[in-house]
Amino acid sequence: MISGKSHIERAKAMIQEASNIVILTGAGVSTNSGIPDFRGPQGVWTKNPLAEKMSDIRFYMSDPEVRRLAWQSRLQHPALTAVPNGAHDAIAAFEGTGKLTCLVTQNIDGLHQAAGNTPGKVIEIHGTIHYVVCMSCKKRTRMKDELTRVSSGESDPSCLECNGILKSDTISFGQSLDETKIAMAFDYVKNSDLLLCVGTTLQVFPIAGAVDVAKAASAQLIIVNNQATQYDDVADGVLRDSINEVIPLILGT
Repeated sequence: MISGKSHIERAKAMIQEASNIVILTGAGVSTNSGIPDFRGPQGVWTKNPLAEKMSDIRFYMSDPEVRRLAWQSRLQHPALTAVPNGAHDAIAAFEGTGKLTCLVTQNIDGLHQAAGNTPGKVIEIHGTIHYVVCMSCKKRTRMKDELTRVSSGESDPSCLECNGILKSDTISFGQSLDETKIAMAFDYVKNSDLLLCVGTTLQVFPIAGAVDVAKAASAQLIIVNNQATQYDDVADGVLRDSINEVIPLILGT
């Protein structure tokens, strides 16, 4: 396990020696921006089990009350007002080295793009909170426009085109991931020489399988996370220090 100054320097050296790097980020990257994670001690689902129910597509589609609660929750969603933190800024600056081939994120907050990462280099595996999609006609609209309707008294706004159910353009439990995005992410990992996992517990599949893809391709693996992961034993480096402090150090930005 990597810890301490000398091991941070070792991780930095590994990154300097690599030429094709994929970064995979999870909720832990955004906690310093005021966005709580899901599974940690202070996580959304730990503190509010109902939040997990609102994230289940079965309940969302069948229960108007769940949708009303979800829309009220979206009015105060921290991602809509959050700003990038030091880790986001460091990752965005690292793109300038030309070594970052792809940034795969499990986050829906859009903070990587807000920090300056090229949108075309970012794969949002779980979608984005900044857009809404109609579950019937698939029309996409801006979240802020739909929240204006909620603030004006529509507790469960429907699609203005077909009257279908509206939902944030994010992946809920019970929904299928975009297989094209997964395949694209895995292709980048297959062709990388280093996979850097930041702020993710690596519990959610299939994207956690990127680690297996990386190891099969003989790529090096660095994990930076506050909690242990099931892949720590196969990693070439594991850092438990503050993400906000460590990422700028090991990326050299």
